[in-house]
Amino acid sequence: MTTRRGHLGGEPLSPDAAVYVISVAAELSGLHPQTLRTYERLGLISPGRTGGGGRRYSSADIERLREIADLTAAGIGIEGVRRILDLERAVVAVRAENAELRAELEATREALRQALAQRPPSAPPSRLPALRTPPPGQSVVIWRRGR
Repeated sequence: MTTRRGHLGGEPLSPDAAVYVISVAAELSGLHPQTLRTYERLGLISPGRTGGGGRRYSSADIERLREIADLTAAGIGIEGVRRILDLERAVVAVRAENAELRAELEATREALRQALAQRPPSAPPSRLPALRTPPPGQSVVIWRRGR
């Protein structure tokens, strides 16, 4: 997502910055303000709140409202929309975890390469798996022989 420039001091605004009042959020999303309140009551969206309790929507909230509007316009019921949004959140979480695990794996491989490079030539041969990066979409299988 892109960030917008705020009008106060030119500071970049996060997509999660809750800045829009309900009437503006309704206009930007193409929905009625009462629909926004209903979606909040159903737990599909959680706008920020001011000290006085007024709702404030972020750019991310507006995008989510547009997505909900598109799904319902396509004939998907609210429970279907909820499930789709939950699955999308799960996919984002799995992708983030996958990226972390790949980074950890590469760091482990690099540490192993360095350790092997520092071994004296007289050391016994290593029983560690081959150090190679698999082609995209493939996995590395590590076989261990029985003792």
